[in-house]
Amino acid sequence: MTSRYPEIYRRSLAEPEAFWAEAAEAIHWYKRWDRVLDASRAPYFYRWYAGAECNTCHNALDRHVASGRGEQTAIIYDSPMTGIVRAISYRELLDEVARFAGALAAEGVAKGDRVIIYMPMIPEAAIAMLACARLGAIHSVVFGGFAANELAVRIDDSTPKVIVSATGGVEPGRTVPYMPLLGEAIERARHKVKRCIIVERPEIKGELVAGRDKSWGEAMAAAKPRACVPVAATDPLYVLYTSGTTGEPKGVVRDNGGHMVALHWSMKNVYGVDPGEVFWAASDIGWVVGHSYIVYGPLLAGNTAVLYEGKPVGTPDAGAYWRLISQHKVRALFTAPTAFRAIKRDDPKGDFIRNYDLSSFRTLFLAGERADTDTVKWAETHLQRPVIDHWWQTESGWPMCANYAGLGFLPVKHGSPSKPVPGYDIRVLDEGRNEIKRGEIGAIVVKLPMPPGCFPTLWNAEARYKSAYLEDFPGYYKTGDAGYMDEDGYLYVMTRTDDVINVAGHRLSTGGMEEVLSSHPDVAECAVIGVNDELKGQVPLGFVVLKLGVNRPHAEILKEIVALVRERIGPVAAFKTATVVQRLPKTRSGKVLRGTMQKIANGEDYKQPATIEDPAVLPEIAATLAGAGFTGATTAKAI
Repeated sequence: MTSRYPEIYRRSLAEPEAFWAEAAEAIHWYKRWDRVLDASRAPYFYRWYAGAECNTCHNALDRHVASGRGEQTAIIYDSPMTGIVRAISYRELLDEVARFAGALAAEGVAKGDRVIIYMPMIPEAAIAMLACARLGAIHSVVFGGFAANELAVRIDDSTPKVIVSATGGVEPGRTVPYMPLLGEAIERARHKVKRCIIVERPEIKGELVAGRDKSWGEAMAAAKPRACVPVAATDPLYVLYTSGTTGEPKGVVRDNGGHMVALHWSMKNVYGVDPGEVFWAASDIGWVVGHSYIVYGPLLAGNTAVLYEGKPVGTPDAGAYWRLISQHKVRALFTAPTAFRAIKRDDPKGDFIRNYDLSSFRTLFLAGERADTDTVKWAETHLQRPVIDHWWQTESGWPMCANYAGLGFLPVKHGSPSKPVPGYDIRVLDEGRNEIKRGEIGAIVVKLPMPPGCFPTLWNAEARYKSAYLEDFPGYYKTGDAGYMDEDGYLYVMTRTDDVINVAGHRLSTGGMEEVLSSHPDVAECAVIGVNDELKGQVPLGFVVLKLGVNRPHAEILKEIVALVRERIGPVAAFKTATVVQRLPKTRSGKVLRGTMQKIANGEDYKQPATIEDPAVLPEIAATLAGAGFTGATTAKAI
């Protein structure tokens, strides 16, 4: 079918206020807006649906129950870690959320107060988020198990009245106790939290602190249900911290009104799911994907959401995703490319896929990092379904570039997340702030104002918001990503701007080199960084993780990889150096820590990122680099 995208995109830019007023009709408002777009503080600050009053929890739960959807499953909790599978209906979820809102209110939480949620992937985490929204309180979710110092920093910045946590998380082969971390964070923080509500998990014992901690069960037993509190559409729904280049976390603010409109619009138009269908975002509530597409997006649209406490492999095997899709009749899956690289590494021939009935499954969506062509083709071949790469950020809160299951798919171009989402006017600029020729790499920016759903500011940091995102390219939001747009208007996001390396005066994308490395049949994962070089300024250095069962000599594989880059990119890439490693250092959301690897290679001081999945990987990388002489400015050498 012919896609409706071109006309809808054109209208979104030509008539933005009319377009987003129309989309807002799907949301319940206690009071309609005075202005669709408030530009009174332009050119830096814009607000959508000024003057309107609403409540996000009401739109996610109450209105569905009132319209007869109460018995439909709202959330499927599937935990291979504990063996629990639980279906929670909209009516049951509403009852629990209303009661937990009462529990928070009993501790003095009211409209505008902050609540930190430090939780594993259990239903109580989503319940706590929705209960905060019900009261008009602002939640700040911190990934369960984060280091105590990082949690303390977030406590001091958001100054919460209450912390909601659990005794711990369950991971393959181990448990992660949260209570010692929570106690140390509260001790370190200048802002003193007087009350915590703790989910006591049977798998993990934890000592509750008398006078400070109350068990979830105790709090719920004494609570009286609370009704929704109307808030301004422009009031904050949540603050989500993302690490900045300085290492200090930035509190991304999300409002209520624009957030609801954008997410509701995206569920049908981008992801192509209808009310009542099952949507699964295989992420964590600690990340923006979990906020937008585990909790709020699916519930706003009347879908059934999946809350998965498990991994793509190892719980118990590389068939985990297919089991869940088959068992719960999942229509669309959204996950990170790194998850599929792990599945491909453990099951290169896709044998596990054939063990399950995937007849309900329609579309796979990938985001969070670059989706290399080899992984996308592997998924296309074995799933025989559309595999859609799309691109967005914590700051945007919903897709910025995508293909459109609900509007009719555009032709797929491997390596590209397709075309800008309606509402986003995306450009590629050079260092002089000029638009550059199609096909040339530059800074990817979005013309202001951004559409609804995007962050309007940083928490208590307007000056930092301007300096970090808006001042380098006046009139535009700086994404921090680099790439190019082709003649057909498809965007190619190649790397972070910090990862564009300068080799003898030539600006080259490490992402383009990674695309070549990942195409080698023996490579499961890869990363390319730029290291200092006395002659050329910088040269690329490649790291590859091999697929399971590859027994060929490493030197032979690396020689082929170097030849591939020379063949496909050319001698200008100066790609002569690569090494095989057992694993790459990653964040818990699957992003490779290229910047940290680069600092290690260049002999620079570095701070271990709070989001790292396994701290033991960095010493392994350092040992490999040190063994090859990468301890500062050097000349490229073979490893």
